[in-house]
Amino acid sequence: MYSESDIDGAITAGALSVEAAAALRAHVAAGHGEPAVDEEHFRLLTGFNDIFVSIAVVLLLVAVAQIGMRITPALGGVLVAGAAWALAEFFTARRRMALPSILLLLAFVGGVAGACAGLIETVAPHVSDRLGALAGAGVALAAALAALLHWRRFMVPITVAAGAAAVVATVIALALAAIPAMRDAIYPLLLIGGLAVFAVAMRWDLSDRARVTRRADVAFWLHLVAAPMIAHALFNLIGVFGAEIGVGVAIVVLALYVAFGFVALAIDRRALLVSSLAYVLYAMYALFRSAGAIELSAAFTAFVIGSALLCLSAFWHPIRRLVVGTLGGLGARLPPISAADAHPWTEAPSA
Repeated sequence: MYSESDIDGAITAGALSVEAAAALRAHVAAGHGEPAVDEEHFRLLTGFNDIFVSIAVVLLLVAVAQIGMRITPALGGVLVAGAAWALAEFFTARRRMALPSILLLLAFVGGVAGACAGLIETVAPHVSDRLGALAGAGVALAAALAALLHWRRFMVPITVAAGAAAVVATVIALALAAIPAMRDAIYPLLLIGGLAVFAVAMRWDLSDRARVTRRADVAFWLHLVAAPMIAHALFNLIGVFGAEIGVGVAIVVLALYVAFGFVALAIDRRALLVSSLAYVLYAMYALFRSAGAIELSAAFTAFVIGSALLCLSAFWHPIRRLVVGTLGGLGARLPPISAADAHPWTEAPSA
């Protein structure tokens, strides 16, 4: 199977002309009866060898971490980061293997963060809450810088999302260090961070409406980071998991899920729907229990939500056409709703 990134690489290398690539994409879109953007492709596996290599990578990195941590916690992080970078030089830069590249990026960023955290723990094991928050900000900032360095060398799409998450963590930690009382406002801070990452994701998305370049892959991972921040913060703010929720709260949760569905259809991204699924399942479960269906509440919940999601998946394209149609001129800036509306690919795609 060839991904959009592979086609982009073939165009850049001169193995495939822009016109041939456009014809191939048009043929695939016609075969599916909908534009490629509605499929929301992202590259995770290039073959079973990805899984084989990923298992080996995980085993090696775990072993390296344990060896280093036997000496000092900081050394474990340093060894993991160094090993991850060295392995990425082969499996990412040369072999361009998808899943191992993702794991190696996470290992590198996590290794740098772990090394910084281990160093702080060794030097100052007992600090106040304010200094602890400041130290956490330093660790998160180091992770963000590590993601930036990794991006400049390897340009793995998930790297931007990892960096964005680290930046949000840095800002929240700095806010807590400046005003410790803001610990009680952690969910509003998380919501603001999630909305900021969502805005960045939309910036990447709108720069490639037809989703034919690496920018679309970067946007996918950014949406995947932003969605749980937004959903977790919002649903905790309305007290979903505080105590036994009532009918009113359950209805609010369902209304929010419908709103998330509208946004997901408009931007043609499903991350918000997936990230908030646990909350809407719990809310629907509470509604059935309050209606007296105690024994079958879980079964009814799974049946209703599962059926709704399957119908949405099956009719995603026509429903999305209706949603985008309600947005007027704004809809013209969103991903295309038909193959004819997609970008004609008259120039080589950018990285």
